[in-house]
Amino acid sequence: MAVELCLLLLLLCGSTVSEVQPLHKPPPGTLDFGFVPAKTYDTNAYHEPGPIGILFRLVHSFLYLVQPNSFPQDLIKKLTQQKFGNVQGDYQKAIYYEIGFIVSAALGLLFVLLLPLVGLCFCMCRCCDNCGGEMHQRQKKNADCRRGCFAAFLFVASLIISIGVLCAYAANQHLTSQVRGAKNLVHSNFKDLRIFLNDTPGQIDYLVSQYNTAKNKALSDLNNVGPLLGSRVQERFAKEVRPALDAALTMAGAIRETKEALENVSVSVEVLQEGTERLHSNLTDVKIHLSNTLSDSACSAAQAASTCNIIRNSLNQLNINANFSGLPGVSTQLAKVNDVLKIDLSSLVQKGYAAFNDTPDLVLNQTRNILSDIKNLLDLIGSNITSFTQMLPVQKILADLTIYLTQSEAYVQDYFPLVEQYDFYRWLGCLILCCMVILILVFYYLGLLCGTCGYDKHASPTTRGCISNTGGNFLMAGVGFSFLFSWVLMMTVVITFVTGGNVEKLVCEPFEDRTLFKVLDTPYLLNRHWRNYLSAIVLKNPDINLTFEKVYSDCKENKGIYTTLHLENLFNINEFLNISMYTEDVSLKIEHINVNLSNIVLLDEIGKRNLLDFSSSGIDGINFAAYLTEINKSVTKVDLLSFANDLEARADQLPKGALENALKGHANSIRMIHNQQVVPLEQAMSTLNQSIRLLQRTSSEFMVKVRNVISAVDAAQFLISNDASLVIIQETKKYMDMIIGYFEQYVEWVKESITMEVAACKPIANVIDTAVDIFLCSYVIDSVNSFWFGLGGCSIFLIPAIICAVKLSKYYRRMDTEDVYDDSSVSGTWHFTL
Repeated sequence: MAVELCLLLLLLCGSTVSEVQPLHKPPPGTLDFGFVPAKTYDTNAYHEPGPIGILFRLVHSFLYLVQPNSFPQDLIKKLTQQKFGNVQGDYQKAIYYEIGFIVSAALGLLFVLLLPLVGLCFCMCRCCDNCGGEMHQRQKKNADCRRGCFAAFLFVASLIISIGVLCAYAANQHLTSQVRGAKNLVHSNFKDLRIFLNDTPGQIDYLVSQYNTAKNKALSDLNNVGPLLGSRVQERFAKEVRPALDAALTMAGAIRETKEALENVSVSVEVLQEGTERLHSNLTDVKIHLSNTLSDSACSAAQAASTCNIIRNSLNQLNINANFSGLPGVSTQLAKVNDVLKIDLSSLVQKGYAAFNDTPDLVLNQTRNILSDIKNLLDLIGSNITSFTQMLPVQKILADLTIYLTQSEAYVQDYFPLVEQYDFYRWLGCLILCCMVILILVFYYLGLLCGTCGYDKHASPTTRGCISNTGGNFLMAGVGFSFLFSWVLMMTVVITFVTGGNVEKLVCEPFEDRTLFKVLDTPYLLNRHWRNYLSAIVLKNPDINLTFEKVYSDCKENKGIYTTLHLENLFNINEFLNISMYTEDVSLKIEHINVNLSNIVLLDEIGKRNLLDFSSSGIDGINFAAYLTEINKSVTKVDLLSFANDLEARADQLPKGALENALKGHANSIRMIHNQQVVPLEQAMSTLNQSIRLLQRTSSEFMVKVRNVISAVDAAQFLISNDASLVIIQETKKYMDMIIGYFEQYVEWVKESITMEVAACKPIANVIDTAVDIFLCSYVIDSVNSFWFGLGGCSIFLIPAIICAVKLSKYYRRMDTEDVYDDSSVSGTWHFTL
């Protein structure tokens, strides 16, 4: 019934979604479905025996000595399959395997038979004053040594028996305490099974509810189809469109820079032409005035003549060097560029940018109707899931299983007091056996105590004290009870040894190393018509390889019951998790998305004409060589400041007077001309130099750049106009893969959850471990084996204790007669004295 429940629960999970083979390689965004809710199981299927575990390990070692053979898998399989038929060879193998137990049991039975018989004969013999029954002790020289040795041996044997009875008592108490505590363990297992049943529907509901996670993510992406699909389409074209528009925008900036350069050239040339004319006039006036000054009679003097001649000869240097009046103008080119700038090329390029950047909005507006249909389809899928989950009778099956579990728990609870009652009887019986041994030990210890303390070495055997005599009587009482109880003790030991030892070797040890499961998994073992017994019971198909060992291992690892019981043979997730019926409709809807990008215009004809007009503005026809020739010249033939300084220095060489002062005045005039006229002209020449070189550098590239820009824009426009449909199909396919990928993730998550997390069967493994490993082996068998181990040791050491006690009692008891040496008689003769 539990299997049917699991199948139906898995069917419920599987029917919620369907499967598409992972043909779509682009991985979608990863969805977080959270963790399947699962409660922690209370049962800890592990038992730590505590200090008594040392005794358990000692018993296991002893059993290994008795039975060192490995688990007889083949023999058990063969005997089971033959229904324990009369096969002589197989029974010989079984006897060989059990030879250790057989020999030990035979020795125990021999002990049971012989020790009471020996005791009977011993009593009868003593009644006839034989076997030490005669109350007469012969004097021997080593009597003290013999008495001490017998006392020591008896004491050691009693100590060993004491240890044995303590082990037996501890094992007896351990079993009782564990049986009483097993009630909580049983309750814990039932509680885990109830959690197993109660949590499974919640886990299934969680799996079903997580469909909304995939659905909501798909709806979110559908609502953002513009930014997602539109941006993807835009990025595909952006590799061609953006560089083309960037180049066009750069060209618009170059046109403005060219205009500024032409304006700078025109203004600079005008300034230079006017400035050089005025400079030439001023320098001519300076030369005339200097010549007049040098014509003064003072220059005729012998001291000034040479200086005046030098100054007079240098006057030719006061002249302009660069002539800008012959430079060609750039007004024609400037006028054409101004005509080009009447059309705002940057604005046209920005319109192209805007049209291209509106691609996401364009995609969104053209897909509204299709996206609405897809959303309705997703809502329909959710409704189908809800409708299907309501059709399955899960609650009824769960209720039936819960009732069965409750009845089982009530049955256990009702009969557990009976188990405790019988365990009390067992505990009482074992306690009586321990008390038998303790009674014998009490007599031995009292005999040793009284005999040792009351012994007087100076007293003769017939005059021994009462305490010593009592000690001897205690020892003989211990011997008598040993003969009375020994056969009962050994019979108990034999029965528990054979039973507990074989269960340990044939059940507990094979269960621990899982060899027992391999035997149960033997084909045709439990049913000669079924190859695999478990699969025949659970799956109704004996040919499926479902083994006890694999089921136990998987449940031990807390795997889902679907994986553990190979329920794919009854319910294949890959068949029920098939979303093709839904994704086909979704794919068809998405494939009908048709986005028209023909309205996107990157640069119209006016803008292209504007670029062509700029390329034919004639800038490349400017005579740059003439400009550079004049620019490279200095404004004047001589540096006016150097000339003025030199003139002033030569004036200082003249005698003080009017001539010196006049020359210094002319030097100051030259400095003023330099500062007021030459420096501005040099600045204008620098501006002209920069502008001319800029125009020279760019004019040769304008035609090529314009062509490249127009070609790039045309190529991008052609791509949008002609290849847009192919790009849109490709990107739509990727977009569809992303949407469907969410449902594929959901399917894979449901598969993994069903196989690994839903209905995790850890409680089943815990029940098996509790029943076999903990209760049977750890609680019962280990305690039983420890009990017979301790009691068996007691029984065996009763034999040397009996011998020593009989021998020692002669030295403690008061004798009726004794040996007396008579000096009057023949030398060396002893006489009995009554």
